[in-house]
Amino acid sequence: MARARYLHKRVIVLVFKFSVPCQDCKVLAMPKKKAVRKVVEEDSDLSPPPDDLLKEEPAANGVSAKTTKKSRKRKVQVEDDLDEEPKVKSTRAKKQKVQVKEEETAETVAKVKGGRKRKVEVKTEEAVETGVKPKKGKKHKAEVESEDTGEVRGEDNTVEKKPRRKRKTKEEKEAEAMPIAARTIGHKLLIGAHVSSAGGVHNSVVNCVHIGGNAFALFLKSQRKWANPPLADEHCTSFHANCKSHSYDQAQHVIPHGSYLVNLAHTDGERTKQAYEAFLDDLKRCERLGIKLYNFHPGAANSTKGDRQAAIAHLASNVNRAHSETSTVVTLLENMAAGGNILGSTLEDLRDIIALTDNKDRVGVCLDTCHAFAAGYDLRTPEAYEATMKTFEETVGFKYLRAVHMNDSKAPYDSHRDLHANIGTGFLGLRAFHNIVNDSRFQGLPIVLETPIEAKDENGVPLKDEKGKEKEDKGIWAREIKLLESLVGMDVESDEFSILEKELAKKGESERNRLTEQIDRKRNRLTEQIDRKREKDEKKAKSSRKKKGQQKEELNGDSADEGSPLR
Repeated sequence: MARARYLHKRVIVLVFKFSVPCQDCKVLAMPKKKAVRKVVEEDSDLSPPPDDLLKEEPAANGVSAKTTKKSRKRKVQVEDDLDEEPKVKSTRAKKQKVQVKEEETAETVAKVKGGRKRKVEVKTEEAVETGVKPKKGKKHKAEVESEDTGEVRGEDNTVEKKPRRKRKTKEEKEAEAMPIAARTIGHKLLIGAHVSSAGGVHNSVVNCVHIGGNAFALFLKSQRKWANPPLADEHCTSFHANCKSHSYDQAQHVIPHGSYLVNLAHTDGERTKQAYEAFLDDLKRCERLGIKLYNFHPGAANSTKGDRQAAIAHLASNVNRAHSETSTVVTLLENMAAGGNILGSTLEDLRDIIALTDNKDRVGVCLDTCHAFAAGYDLRTPEAYEATMKTFEETVGFKYLRAVHMNDSKAPYDSHRDLHANIGTGFLGLRAFHNIVNDSRFQGLPIVLETPIEAKDENGVPLKDEKGKEKEDKGIWAREIKLLESLVGMDVESDEFSILEKELAKKGESERNRLTEQIDRKRNRLTEQIDRKREKDEKKAKSSRKKKGQQKEELNGDSADEGSPLR
């Protein structure tokens, strides 16, 4: 209908069930999902709106909103409220249902990793500006992930970095595979380290080449669980091929370490069976790999209630049985640091186990320098070193020494604490290792480093990466190998040795002080406990003597009364 003045209708579409107030109109929000809108009609000088204003608008791609599957539809009921005029019927209905395409909540499809797709609802600028809170249970957070950056957009449209493991490039992998230091082929000492065998035993050979080692130790399987898959044929073949291509003799340069779980001294039937099967499996793996030496911990005498000889006899019987089921591997007993029921903490334990082994050609000793020092065998000065080696020769015999674990000690002498330190930074000091590498009896033996590889600064403070984790530096092993090789023939009175000794000692000073204080506190507590127990025993004995004296006096009094004449 033509009128002198036209009314301009403004329709406000409310996103979800909430209403947003506007300066030009008043909208009443209803508690239900389908809200009723009241439109305020105002006089306007503008020309009348086109007839198709409220008609359905086609989508950007030419498809109408009704046929768009990716859009959501909502029915909006609009009331015409004529300002101060009676309600009249018009060609247009007062109440009409208008289907409006909600562009604000259109669903977008984002590509995610793996080729899969997921629907992500994108929050509109209007909702962000007006502060509309989304309905609980519905997703309105934009989580469109970028394949390159791993970014996630939050509700406030901020970008958060999602941690993503970066894949190493081919160049990075090749750089890591490059040796840190070249091997000293033909050196008198066969020095290496206990390297990783992750991914297969064949990888241990490459890892040893990486640090410039001439010998190495490894775990043939997981050392912290009982059930393990069998040795794969391809891993075995690759191990032989790698040893051949890099000039390693498996019979002389490789010394696997046994599982920490195995205790061949345990006398319980089930525990013995479990330990023996794991032990025998390792020996059979060694034979398949062509390895002749195998190192293991003797165990503990807990099941025999401290009866060391009974535990040693049980251990030796298991070793003999394993020897009978294999043919070539030499089993090496490692000396231990802790006292108490731990077997191997004295040279006499090693002597007694060897004595009960039937085939003496298939048993030997792996000498751990840290364990020996912590157990009370000094190696620091030439005099102390000679005394310890003399004791070893007289008790065990150098003919049984087949390998060495070269480690410094964080714990003091005779502390019975198994705490490995880097060469020259512990309580043993650089001079102890100078004594060993210049002893001809250690030439030709596999000498394996078991030292920490945490990166530290010049003051011995651990370095951390961007994630707060301690950095690992396999270059430590490479440098320690070269250090030990350089000590051969070096004069301990020279400036070169003196500088090295001081630098290394400074790196481990803070750790040595920390351990010293810790051990002193423990010893003081033990001393106090012993003193309290002694005082308690003395008081108890004194009270007992006093009580006995009173009883004796009473008995004497009774005897005197019986002998006196009656009055």
